[in-house]
Amino acid sequence: MRTPYFIRLLAIVFIGFSTLGGKAQIASYQPPTLSNPRSWSLVLLPDPQSYVKFERNQGILELMTGWVSEQIEPLNIGMVLCTGDLVEHNDWLNPNGTQANQPGKKQWEAVAGAFSRLDGKVPYIAATGNHDYGVKSIEYRRTNYNHYFPVDKNPLSQRLLRDVGIDNDGYPSLTNATYEFMSPHGRKFLFMVLEFAPRDTVLRWALEIVNQEKYADYTVVLLTHSFLNAGGEHIVKEGYPITDGNYGAAVWEKLVKPSKNIQLVFSGHIGKPDDILGHIGFRTDTNAAGKRVQQMVFNAQALGGGWHGNGGDGWLRYLEFLPDGKTVNVRTFSPLFAISPSTRQHAWRTAEYDQFTFELD
Repeated sequence: MRTPYFIRLLAIVFIGFSTLGGKAQIASYQPPTLSNPRSWSLVLLPDPQSYVKFERNQGILELMTGWVSEQIEPLNIGMVLCTGDLVEHNDWLNPNGTQANQPGKKQWEAVAGAFSRLDGKVPYIAATGNHDYGVKSIEYRRTNYNHYFPVDKNPLSQRLLRDVGIDNDGYPSLTNATYEFMSPHGRKFLFMVLEFAPRDTVLRWALEIVNQEKYADYTVVLLTHSFLNAGGEHIVKEGYPITDGNYGAAVWEKLVKPSKNIQLVFSGHIGKPDDILGHIGFRTDTNAAGKRVQQMVFNAQALGGGWHGNGGDGWLRYLEFLPDGKTVNVRTFSPLFAISPSTRQHAWRTAEYDQFTFELD
């Protein structure tokens, strides 16, 4: 029998206050708001894997998606993105209790259940990471993603679905797909999600899609798991047992740079125990049309006690898109710390790398 959500929340132990970056904390708590009531926002959820691999952490992820659900109207949330590694172990049947105490099936059920809080309320798109394939980490390119996140799971996401790519077995899969979104200010977005270390066939498909005339005046947002490192550099190579994958540098050269409309890239994947700067990065380059491409990596999985801690202290980001159609405010917030008056002073990260503004062309 599943332990009730609120009982599990009461059992959460706050770990990792040393990771809060005390120098950048605000003096008193203020709840999240929009700087302009006519803005809309996008929520970026980091890798959930360490929330779901231990039963004791799963309530934190549910708290995060529950908070997003409650903020849909106050923050005018139009889209939710998740950077991938939805689980730590895709097919592991007998966890050892140290790396995880939940088998892959239970991890998938937990993450799908947490996102169910948003079904029918706000569209969301989740990337697949290396841990979402194989037994533990892409020993093979098979994932349980399509079973737990079927096309009709969230009707609001399904309504936006436009293009569907092919997985490694030759079947249509939402691991490679596009979603059309019209902002409240009239700007047309195409959100494109790509599999972990996308294959050459996937990158060719993706470039063909974004180059279609019907998307010429769209702002394309690319969501893929592995792209930037903590130094803001494109990842060149990683040591996974696949021979057909493209990492950040290759994705940039083969897809993003030659495109004329990709202007935003979001990724996750990276981390360092209890080190904020080991989880984030940002850079700006230009694509073939001379438009700025703003690239952000955001994760939190090893904050709150390292690789086997509480999963990430509940950190997420929300991006406020202002009515001028170009200005975007980035804020980093933890609903976990915000839930209690005794920890609310830690709910914001306000250093310059966690609270900043960029512009779209």
